[in-house]
Amino acid sequence: MVKKRKRSNVSEVVAAVPKKDDAAPERPVRTLLGWKDKNENNVDDDVEVIDNGVSPFFRNKEKVLVTCSRRIVYRYRHLMLNIVSLLPHCKKDNKVESKETKGATLNELVELKNCSSCLFFECRKAKDLYLWMAKCPNGPSVKFLVSAVHTMEELKLTGNHLKGSRPLLTFSSNFEKDAHWKLLKEMLLQISVPHNESDKLPRGGLDKMTLIEVGPRFCLNPIKIFGGSFGGPTLYENPFYVSPNQIRALQKKKKSGKFAKKVKAKTRRKMHEMSNPLEPDEFADMWKY
Repeated sequence: MVKKRKRSNVSEVVAAVPKKDDAAPERPVRTLLGWKDKNENNVDDDVEVIDNGVSPFFRNKEKVLVTCSRRIVYRYRHLMLNIVSLLPHCKKDNKVESKETKGATLNELVELKNCSSCLFFECRKAKDLYLWMAKCPNGPSVKFLVSAVHTMEELKLTGNHLKGSRPLLTFSSNFEKDAHWKLLKEMLLQISVPHNESDKLPRGGLDKMTLIEVGPRFCLNPIKIFGGSFGGPTLYENPFYVSPNQIRALQKKKKSGKFAKKVKAKTRRKMHEMSNPLEPDEFADMWKY
């Protein structure tokens, strides 16, 4: 006969252990710059969080989707890859067709990739490059014309940086004057996470540091600022913007003007020769047999 073991009171012991609070903490408020903690100014809450062993600072987990349009040339594709290497919090995706419905397609891709921002490189006529910078899905968004492109492979600079580190942005005083420049600055800023006391540099450390350029180099000319994502009401329009098509048309007119000048000069020469005929040469028939 085999005796059955009696079940131990394991369930009672487990039930007696007090469970931890499984309630999820309240999600911070989402702003243009990312997530903002509601209780960031409350000192008592910070102290309680530190006692529990959890960091009082919210870690930024915002992601940026970086993609481009179809039929993009290799030069602009290399520029996009350079920017991807500089942004540790970005995600890549397949090329998107540059149509009127690209805004809805990109907003859907941003939502599927769990991102909050988007950088879209749009190439037209295999010559012109436009950069869309948008906060999805509610906006705002900015459209730039990209010019004077120099990739990292072309520059071959000596600067180097840690893979995954965030870039350093510097702004001139013009970004504090007008409202549209302030909006552009807020969209370009990266979230700065406070460091611990041990991570801080000693006094005089910043004076000893030197900055070395990594690249790439390019110029962004703002065209329009929209209230929505990839569209919507126009908040600002650059009055000094000239499209590349107009620039090429002016260059063609200049070239056609050169040809017209040559034709006019030739006709003037003929008219001058007809009005001033040469006198007959007395010795013209001397050497004829």
